[in-house]
Amino acid sequence: MGQMFSDICPFSISMTRSCYLALLLIFAIVAGALGQTTRQVPADEEASSAQRAIKLAQTGHCEEAVLVLKRAAQRIADKALKRTAAFAGVRCAMLVNQGDAAVDFLRLLNHEFPNDPEVLSLSVHTYSDLSTKAAQRLAMTAPNSAEAHKLNAEALEAQGKWDPAEKEYRFVLQQNPQMPGIHFLLGRLLLSKPDPGPTVAEDAKKEFQAELEIDPSNAGAEYVLGELARQDQAWDDAVAHFSKAAKLDSQFGEAFLGLGTALISLKRYAEATGPLETAVKIDPRNPDAHYQLATAYTRAGRKEDGQKEFAVHQRLIKTQGGAVENAPGSAQAPDGHK
Repeated sequence: MGQMFSDICPFSISMTRSCYLALLLIFAIVAGALGQTTRQVPADEEASSAQRAIKLAQTGHCEEAVLVLKRAAQRIADKALKRTAAFAGVRCAMLVNQGDAAVDFLRLLNHEFPNDPEVLSLSVHTYSDLSTKAAQRLAMTAPNSAEAHKLNAEALEAQGKWDPAEKEYRFVLQQNPQMPGIHFLLGRLLLSKPDPGPTVAEDAKKEFQAELEIDPSNAGAEYVLGELARQDQAWDDAVAHFSKAAKLDSQFGEAFLGLGTALISLKRYAEATGPLETAVKIDPRNPDAHYQLATAYTRAGRKEDGQKEFAVHQRLIKTQGGAVENAPGSAQAPDGHK
């Protein structure tokens, strides 16, 4: 090619216009030739490839099918075929113990079809199966570990077997007294028992305080201590604990709601509006948050704002059914705060 350039344009300080145009033409031809080596696969070929992979999956050839299905599900434009390929991919990946691939297919399905009932159902069952398999591996590989006993305790608690679950949690603490989360789970269990003894609140409180000594960042423990203080009408303590929980987790709507409710009980109405406004922003469909904010506005002299919030509260009550509670009513950390 160098000889070709020198024949067309012998080296000189100033290149002629015709020489310059000739060089541009040559570069265009070369670039086009190189581009052809990475040709795009036509859509009909992608669709045919996906259909062959789906057939492989349906006939039990999952080892071969998973990789092709993954590529096809990402590339094909046909939404129905993409969905079918991804469904086949999830099932095949689970059959050949490729959990990561199954999760990738689920992510694609939930992104492309976020409100599809079948996609949501498949997600529930797949993640449940993955959880079960992980639990089985834990039981097989480390049956005497603190993690295995903790998992067993949580399973017993979910079944309402309170005493065996408590025994397992305490066994974990014997093995590892500084393991984060266990005192919190013990406190939660004590409060969940259907027939707790007269000292249950104090016993649970000790567990949550012990949890915070191990893990000062546990927003759930601070929240439940705030709820226990609220139930005892120890408003200053409630404010302190709810404030800490809200600082630890800026998206903890129930903590902001508890804080605002406690401030209302202390007649600090103007101060209560801030955390209650945050609670409403975090969870705009919580009627109690709107009720408490309406109360704070009204008693702080902001009657028009209060009327608006009361109207929202009434609308949500009609939509959701049920009646408002005057304050958060359960000494349990909401889901996700453990």
